[in-house]
Amino acid sequence: MRYSGLVPSNESIVNQVQVAECAAGQIPAWNDFVAANPGGTFYHLAQWADINRAALGHKTTLLAASCQGQLQGVMPVTHVSSPFFGRILCSMPFVNYGGPCAATAEAQAALIGAAKALADARRVRYLELRSAAPLETDMTASTHKISMSIELQSDPDLLWNAYSSKHRTNIRRSYKNELEVTSGGIELLQVFYDVMQASWRDLGTPLYGRNYFEEILRTFPDNTRIFLCSRRGEPVAVAFNGYFNGTVEGLWAGGMPAARGLQANYVLYWEMIQDACKRGCRHFHLGRSTADSGAEDFKRKWNASARQLYWYTHRPDGSAPAELNVDNPKFKLAIRAWRRIPLWGTRLLGPMIARGIP
Repeated sequence: MRYSGLVPSNESIVNQVQVAECAAGQIPAWNDFVAANPGGTFYHLAQWADINRAALGHKTTLLAASCQGQLQGVMPVTHVSSPFFGRILCSMPFVNYGGPCAATAEAQAALIGAAKALADARRVRYLELRSAAPLETDMTASTHKISMSIELQSDPDLLWNAYSSKHRTNIRRSYKNELEVTSGGIELLQVFYDVMQASWRDLGTPLYGRNYFEEILRTFPDNTRIFLCSRRGEPVAVAFNGYFNGTVEGLWAGGMPAARGLQANYVLYWEMIQDACKRGCRHFHLGRSTADSGAEDFKRKWNASARQLYWYTHRPDGSAPAELNVDNPKFKLAIRAWRRIPLWGTRLLGPMIARGIP
């Protein structure tokens, strides 16, 4: 499928931006473009298409914008078929953000236009572009999500000294609870998944299947890491991070009921921050949060600053999309009910439900 870019009428066809589906042989060029572009992120890498297909059964269309044979922009768009919300196109579902990654305003506009055209052609309920920056578009934007980001230093002591005395005291106190942090790859997957199942059940949120996380670890062995916080050998809290272009992306985290009383996240986050500094990373995105939430308050203690996320929506049929956030009253009853289901039941039902919640 090929789409014409949005260009002024007086420009010649030679200079027009064209958008087409990326061919398999163009994947290396796609990833090189993402690595070189300031707006490129871990979530824009082309391999997410294979992960979403293999683990979740969703097709991802890799839209590539070019002009005179030169790649000018990319955007992965995933088709999620949900029994709860209908058919959706999203860039990117299940992760923190996505949206167009473009070198020019013309390429960005062309990618947005192509995504709209794809949504119209497939007659999906709505298209959602989760962008880390504002876009030039007439699409409606939701701003209820933010990303908390830490500017890192090569020496973690510089960060430590900048924390408030109260925050440093809380970190020291948490270490006295006999907490230790280890990190690794796929060998820690099972313990990570066990903790996440219990944690997300308590939050009232279905969890993806184990194979989803396994696909990510196998696809990106050098760009992913699991962190495990334990007390006397017992798992307390976990986190799953991605690494790309000097930036750490906090993808998922969870804790056992004991984690709060032990203040495990103080130890876990400080160990992850130190590790990121030693790796030479420049930024640590602590995952997306709802604005004015307790999660935002905790992340601010690490001198993280809020970056607004923009979730743009296009509705081909003019209907209103479902409000996919926990503050929607429609979901409060479902969340309460999920918390009461035995863990064996959420393990069975969770992956089937979670794959349809982008």
